[in-house]
Amino acid sequence: MTNEGIKTVIWINSAKEELLEFPEEVIDEIGYILYRIQVNQTHPKVKPLKGFNGVFEIRNNYQTDTYRTVYAIKIDDAVYVLHAFKKKSPKGLKTPQQTIDLIRQRLQIATQISQFRQDKSL
Repeated sequence: MTNEGIKTVIWINSAKEELLEFPEEVIDEIGYILYRIQVNQTHPKVKPLKGFNGVFEIRNNYQTDTYRTVYAIKIDDAVYVLHAFKKKSPKGLKTPQQTIDLIRQRLQIATQISQFRQDKSL
C-alpha cells in the first residue's frame, strides 16, 4: 500500500485489455468503483463471487447488456483484477464454468504474484 493508503491495482493477464473493450461509460464507472475499493470504500454494485473467498465482482448494467469485472482483495494489500467480461447468458443463469475456471486460474496467478511481492519486501 502506498503512503496515502491507496491500494495498488494489479491486472492479471489480459484483464485490463478485456475491460478496455467495454463501452466508455462502463469503463468510467468501473474505474470509479475500483478507486473506491483502493481506498477501502464500498459500492452497491460490488457483490461477493459465489464459490470464492475474498473474490468480488462489479456488476454493471448498460443498455441491454451486463458487464462484470472480477477482482480479489484478500490476498495482500493490493487489488488484483482477475477478469472482465460481458455476461452473455440470460438474467438469472449462473456464470459459465469456463469463466469460473479462468477466474480460478487467474486467482492462482495473483496468489503467486502476491507471494513474490512479499518475498521481495523481506
